[in-house]
Amino acid sequence: MTTIYELQTPALLVERSALERNLATMSAALPGPRLRPHVKAHKSTALARMQQAAGHRSFTCATIREVEGMAAAGLGQDLLLANEVLDARRLGDLVSRGARVTLAVDSVPTVEAAVMGGLREVLIDVNVGLPRCGCAPGDAGRLAELARSRGLEVRGVMGYEGHLMLVGEADDRRKQVEECMTKLVAAHGDVGGDIISAGGTGTFSVNTWANEIQAGSYALMDTAYGAVDDLPFEQALFVLGTVISTTPPADGIPGWAVVDVGLKSLGMDHGNPSIPGATVWFCSDEHTTWQPEPFESVRLGDRVRVVPAHVDPTITLHERMWLVDGDEIVDELPVDLRGW
Repeated sequence: MTTIYELQTPALLVERSALERNLATMSAALPGPRLRPHVKAHKSTALARMQQAAGHRSFTCATIREVEGMAAAGLGQDLLLANEVLDARRLGDLVSRGARVTLAVDSVPTVEAAVMGGLREVLIDVNVGLPRCGCAPGDAGRLAELARSRGLEVRGVMGYEGHLMLVGEADDRRKQVEECMTKLVAAHGDVGGDIISAGGTGTFSVNTWANEIQAGSYALMDTAYGAVDDLPFEQALFVLGTVISTTPPADGIPGWAVVDVGLKSLGMDHGNPSIPGATVWFCSDEHTTWQPEPFESVRLGDRVRVVPAHVDPTITLHERMWLVDGDEIVDELPVDLRGW
């Protein structure tokens, strides 16, 4: 198999040159430990090794499965599970075998779960404005004291300003990030430790309060992040499809085409995907219906690159990504961290 025309569709493509530029841009902005790449965005140890080669040795995970997969791939030097769990025994087993795993905690039961699971290190997760996980900033110090009294090392704090990732205007985004990070820095004053962990692709350049940023989507990108004008990253990920039906214009109705990429191969929570030079009408289970411009530019059997609106849930629907230079396939990147 040497070209994309030999792939069964739908299939995930990653443009190698764009990916390499994205990795280089981020490593220049946040070198070494300033970035803790979030593997939930790509769920691939092969891509994580590329991030490691760019100078990053610590990683963020969203699931126990991701932590296990990273450790099994020899990437377990410093893994943060930035999510609360109430059964940490699988994580403790990794620690006993030499992996360094830090767990986010935001309550007495999650601290106890870390202890009972055999973990040694935690971060206090602080709610900085996103109504999801995290303790109240004023409770962070007491929770850290409890964790230390139970024999855990508290490495610091984390807080995720995820509700600000897609704020369009940079000055407005920075102002709102400052409001969130003021809470996190204050909590860090009560908690102690070396780490203030926060941020993501949308705030990586304006969050100057955290000393490590948990960005992940920057490597591959999607249309939601692509709409944020000041982000210096390129679209590298595409869902390759095949045009399987066309209907020519008639009676004043524009012509349309159908590609075999649908709800079962796209993350749709951020809306419809896009197709360059066309207007997407809607998606169904196995299909995206779109209006080519002009209609004559598309034929049955053509290969079309569909750009997803949200990278993370798109990738987890696939078993592999194909690294490409244009139409040439140069490598396979297994999506080996998917599943639970």
